[in-house]
Parts: sequence; C-alpha cells; structure tokens
Amino acid sequence: MANRRKNNKAKEKETDWQERVVQIRRVTKVVKGGKKLSFRAIVVVGNERGQVGVGVGKASDVIGAVRKGVADGKKHLVDVPLTKANSIPHPVNGVGGGAKVMMRPAAPGTGVIAGGAVRTVLELAGVRNILAKQLGSDNPLNNARAAANALASLRTFSEVAEERGVPIESLYA
Repeated sequence: MANRRKNNKAKEKETDWQERVVQIRRVTKVVKGGKKLSFRAIVVVGNERGQVGVGVGKASDVIGAVRKGVADGKKHLVDVPLTKANSIPHPVNGVGGGAKVMMRPAAPGTGVIAGGAVRTVLELAGVRNILAKQLGSDNPLNNARAAANALASLRTFSEVAEERGVPIESLYA
C-alpha cells in the first residue's frame, strides 16, 4: 500500500512540468541505399516556477523525437530568479549561435512581449511581465538557446551583495 502512494506522488511531481514543441523538422540523411528520413523536435520544458530548459530530440518518428527532446530539455534546466512582479531582476542579453536576445524587466500588467521561441521559453519559465527582442537570427533553436542563456546569466540583489561582500542595503545607495 505504501509503495502505491509513492508512485502517485512521483506522478504528481512529473505532471507539474509543461512541455511545448517549438518546431518539428523532417531531416534527411543520404546513405548508400538512398535517403533516410528522420524528425528533429525542438521542445521547451518548464514548470512555470522559475525552471526552464531547451531540448532537441531526433528519431525516425515524431513522437519519439518529442520524447527525446523532453528528456534533453530536463537535462539542460536553467534556474530563473523571478521578482515579486513575476519579471526579471535586471536587463540582460543572451547569445546562442548567431541569435542574440535582449530582455528588459517590465511593470506589472505588461505581459510577455516577445516573439517566437523566446516567448515560449519565458512563459514556461513563469515570467509574466517582460520585454524581449530577438536580434540577428530567426532560427527557433538558436533563439530558444539564447533566451535560456540570458535567463541563466541573471543575478539577484542578494547574490551580487554576497559576491561583493557588502550588505544588500548598500547596493541601493
């Protein structure tokens, strides 16, 4: 009986993760016998409470590719420090391949102003008020990775104060 309860709790923990497929591409590999078809899925995984990851999966069928993408996304999770207004603590830039992403915090009620893959990453991270702009590339994978890179480089006031060895109050002065 106790074992069954543990299984239910494990399932409940799994369900708070959301996954969204950003792109599915049919890719081909030329081999001796002709062309071998497979699928590439770009998946964003997040719990809307400050954790998000971007994953890529390849398989001969779409469902398998998405499953592999989810597993890959959970391996590459990023912790996002959120403010009380469900925004980010400071402006930040991120880079992924040829894509650059610029993010700025926004006042409560602004919403998520971002496009494409960056919007998906921010929504699944739990950010509710933010301004973001994709620069340099329209590739969804690189833009998603750039967004994750930007979110990973965010620091809170307390972290900065700790690194400098000064009390938090002195940062506001």
